[in-house]
Amino acid sequence: MAKRKILIVDDERPTREAMARVLSDKYECMQAADAEQAMKTLESTPDLALMISDVRMPGEDGVSLVKRAKNARPSLACILLTAYGTVDLAVEAMKDGADDFLTKPITDLDQLELRVANAIKTAGLEQEVASLKEKLTGELENFTGKSPAMERVYQTIRKVAPTNATVLIEGPSGSGKELAARAIHNLSRRAKGPFVALECSAFEGELLKSELFGYVAGTFTGALKEGKAGCFEAADGGTLFLDEIGEIDMATQIALLRTLESRKVRRLGDAIERPVDFRLVAATNRDLAKMVKEGTFREDLYYRLNVIDLKTPALKDHKEDIALLVSRFLKEFSAQNGGAVTGIDQRALKALEDYSWPGNVRQLRNAVEKMVVLSSGGKLTVDDVPMEILCAPAGEPPPQTVQSQAATPPKGAGSPATPPAQSLADAERDKILAVLASVGGNKTKAAEILGISRRTIHRKMVEWGVS
Repeated sequence: MAKRKILIVDDERPTREAMARVLSDKYECMQAADAEQAMKTLESTPDLALMISDVRMPGEDGVSLVKRAKNARPSLACILLTAYGTVDLAVEAMKDGADDFLTKPITDLDQLELRVANAIKTAGLEQEVASLKEKLTGELENFTGKSPAMERVYQTIRKVAPTNATVLIEGPSGSGKELAARAIHNLSRRAKGPFVALECSAFEGELLKSELFGYVAGTFTGALKEGKAGCFEAADGGTLFLDEIGEIDMATQIALLRTLESRKVRRLGDAIERPVDFRLVAATNRDLAKMVKEGTFREDLYYRLNVIDLKTPALKDHKEDIALLVSRFLKEFSAQNGGAVTGIDQRALKALEDYSWPGNVRQLRNAVEKMVVLSSGGKLTVDDVPMEILCAPAGEPPPQTVQSQAATPPKGAGSPATPPAQSLADAERDKILAVLASVGGNKTKAAEILGISRRTIHRKMVEWGVS
């Protein structure tokens, strides 16, 4: 391994060379006689780990040099050399960026080596922490929301990511379970390893087992001649994400439990067990605790999975984040489609906020994309809101009126100065009838254009008394 580089700055050549001789066994020592020469060396040596500088030097002193060096490279470790009479100055300098100081003359060489090693190690740890904070910020920026429900998600991810604990993510479809799983992986010590995701509901029985555990040649009809490694082996050194784990059958649950307990995997048709190093993150939109009571999910597997429980909320439970989500999706899809859409008006936004979003954030994202693609530019209005949202299916609360119509004036009172604002219900009625008129009253064609069912159009027309 290459030696770490350090720079010794002192106007007294014998002092520089003596320190270099002591430290050269462990470090590559560079020397400078003054601050300007030190800064040139710093600029030309990007992998410099440490600078040791005397305080008293002709021209620029060591305290000022440390400030300049730290401004140029905050991660650089700096130690000041000071005579006994300037210890107070060195202490003050530490407040301005110096990592340590040593008094001259240096008689304890072991102490010198120890202080140099500690300064480099501390600077490295600080750089690692700063890098992790930056990485954490970047990962959590993939989420959008400032609601208490989302803050709980962020807090849990921050706490569990650095550990190796198994995580069970529970939440409805479209609520960001895989996004949370990827954030946990990317913020963990396994970030450089693979992230392997498997949708458990896409496979059944032996096929699911072959995907999880792999198989040897000739195990079943259609098996590859050379056999195949499963997801556990593919995730060795990284994270395995099993989505919709509540869908796996009882036999696969037993095999999964055995692998989690032994940390070994046996391919189908094989007698050999292979050790695997993985972290498991599982997700489900089902109530596993209820399934345990019903006898459809093993209790021992449930507790093995549910070491850390992370819940991603349904969008209806943090509707205060809808405006932020819409803003983010608008920027994304507007950029993809020429940037013609500049925003969304309050009535259209209110229509989105009033909807129940059974498909959660995924459904909202798709709806905003549809609005942007089909709009004619400028601000999105209520006319751009998909009809399946404005015409919510039976059983869902209808969209609320954004601005209440003016109350009926008392008898004898004059008419209001301005006409009442059109309600969303009126806008919905006008749009459906306009589309019907454009296709000659053909409900099937109108339903295709509006993206709703023919039955919904018929039900609405009955409500409005329109034949």
